[in-house]
Amino acid sequence: MTSNVSRPGAPAWTVFVCAVAGAALFQFFGNATRGYVNTASAFWWWISQWIDPRAETEHGWLILGISAWVFWRNLKKTERLEPRVGGGNGAAIAAMVGGLGLHAVGFVAQQTRVSIVALLLFAWGAIALADRRWGRAAAFPLGFLVFAIPLNVLDSAGFWLRLWVIDASGAIAHAAGIEVARSGTQLFAPDGRYQYDVAAACSGVRSLMALAALSLLTGYLNFRSTWRRALMFALCFPLTYLGNVARIAAIIFAAQAGGQAGGERAHDVMGFGVFAIVLGGVLGAARLVERWWPEKIADEVLEEKSAARKIPVLLPVAIAALAVGEMFFLAHVAARPSAGAAGVRLAADGKDPVELPAFLGTEWIGRRAEVTAVEREILPADTGFSRRNYVSLQDGAHAVFLSIVLSGRDRTSIHRPELCLVGQGWTIAGTGKHGFAWPGGARGAVPATLLKTERAAPGAKGKMPALVAYWFVNGDTVVATHWERFWRDAWNRVRHGRADRWAYVLVQADARDGEAAALVRMQAVLDETLPVFQSVGGR
Repeated sequence: MTSNVSRPGAPAWTVFVCAVAGAALFQFFGNATRGYVNTASAFWWWISQWIDPRAETEHGWLILGISAWVFWRNLKKTERLEPRVGGGNGAAIAAMVGGLGLHAVGFVAQQTRVSIVALLLFAWGAIALADRRWGRAAAFPLGFLVFAIPLNVLDSAGFWLRLWVIDASGAIAHAAGIEVARSGTQLFAPDGRYQYDVAAACSGVRSLMALAALSLLTGYLNFRSTWRRALMFALCFPLTYLGNVARIAAIIFAAQAGGQAGGERAHDVMGFGVFAIVLGGVLGAARLVERWWPEKIADEVLEEKSAARKIPVLLPVAIAALAVGEMFFLAHVAARPSAGAAGVRLAADGKDPVELPAFLGTEWIGRRAEVTAVEREILPADTGFSRRNYVSLQDGAHAVFLSIVLSGRDRTSIHRPELCLVGQGWTIAGTGKHGFAWPGGARGAVPATLLKTERAAPGAKGKMPALVAYWFVNGDTVVATHWERFWRDAWNRVRHGRADRWAYVLVQADARDGEAAALVRMQAVLDETLPVFQSVGGR
């Protein structure tokens, strides 16, 4: 049974002070990355993702609306069962303190997504401090807003999802007697009648987050037990894959019958078809669970297991003071010069890597490869570049492309190369590791990720194979993978206050005469260029 006795809590003015101090912190010192969204506000950084199609988070508005509705629903549902109770539980205080600490880590590490999670945690603490019933009502809606945060990790998941969708759709088409060729993320008819690029949105990356959120919401509204809710959430993943395979297969069949225009019409229609397949599957599964494994119906009675203890006035005031102090600390972090070193030697301007040599002995001539306007537009202004395309003087048919991208203060200068390669039409046939020898053996081998790639074009016979190797280097370390660089960079920023200028080095060579010959050409170019641009050897 519920009690009609009002419980003590934090005074309203102290809650207001905490909320204002927290809002100011996240507004004026909420975002440390300025590469894509030049703002100090975590609020605007987050909202800007919802209005930018490239962020794949346009469903954020839907998530926000649903969260507000669920909060209202939870309040109305408990209003008749429980009187207003004072705030002041220890979890609220812990949530606000934890949110402030987590935000400091996210800001220093230049991970705004971490800061947004901290914002949600702090917001819940402030709500629960004001009223425990409101805190319970806000728990799920605030957690649900996590689905409105753009997650770069989904780029990797989306990349493989795109390839799986393409492979499965192509297999269905071949089983039906339809010839379709693939190049990277492109599907096209061998005779050139139609051609489609399976973009991230078509692979299920965008729909996966939205449908995962709606599946979790379905479980939350229909069930109370954790495992039933988890089952509804888990079902969205295989159903999203099946829905997108059905979409791409439908495009292929429509294009085979009606050409490019027919495929485009199927593309538009099946965009809704994916949602119908997934939501229909989840709702159908919910009805089956309700029928075959019904939950025990219990009286909707909320009980207060323990009265909220009165929170000393000075404690919320101390949290507000902590938020203000954190503003001064983060202002210092943002203003201090970078303590890290560049991963490669610099040109005279101090921004770009040193210019690569035009001639490598009498064997190779290097032609400057210009940076594209798109790269200049989307990458931070202090990003540095140096690249050349080396052509063999003995056999002009063979070339080795060498590119160096050097990050500035902002970590967003560097991306995972797999995503760019696939977007350029390359298919990644395999991946592995390789160690390039330092010239003369003076230092250890340079560790690199090695990609076996191939590319075809409509009407072309066969595929053109190539090898791509890449690694990342800062002032004292060479690592072969994106995630190694990610964690080392975050650790150096948080633990040592270092904002290293990481360099991303990529080497690409054709492999028409075999992978071994391609590796020999890559090593030959690096023998002459590594001592020029890189100051750190391998491990």
